[in-house]
Amino acid sequence: QVLLVESGGGLVQAGGSLRLSCAASTRTFSSYGMGWFRQAPGKEREFVAAISGSGLSTSFADSVKGRFTVSRDNAKNTVYLQMSSLKPEDTAVYYCAAANTWRASTRLTEYAYWGQGTQVTVSL
Repeated sequence: QVLLVESGGGLVQAGGSLRLSCAASTRTFSSYGMGWFRQAPGKEREFVAAISGSGLSTSFADSVKGRFTVSRDNAKNTVYLQMSSLKPEDTAVYYCAAANTWRASTRLTEYAYWGQGTQVTVSL
């Protein structure tokens, strides 16, 4: 069992930046690929970014490439999503998730554990 808790969400103006954190409770954190997903009202949950267990590989959705970065600190059992140049369409509940693979998977179905989500709202 992996417990995940997101934090750092909030309201920011378009063009601004926000850093999300996800703290994991597990003794084998580095064995999990970690992903970020988001869900806007009325929409399906969609992939945002992922990072491999080592932190050496990352994946990003086309919609956020060049604007978002994902990183992890395995000593702190924490994964981060740094969001820059935010747009109103980035508004969503953001979830972190742990996969049963060390790879930076883009597939929602490969993630076994999910956090509670944190709201990100980007205003004009």
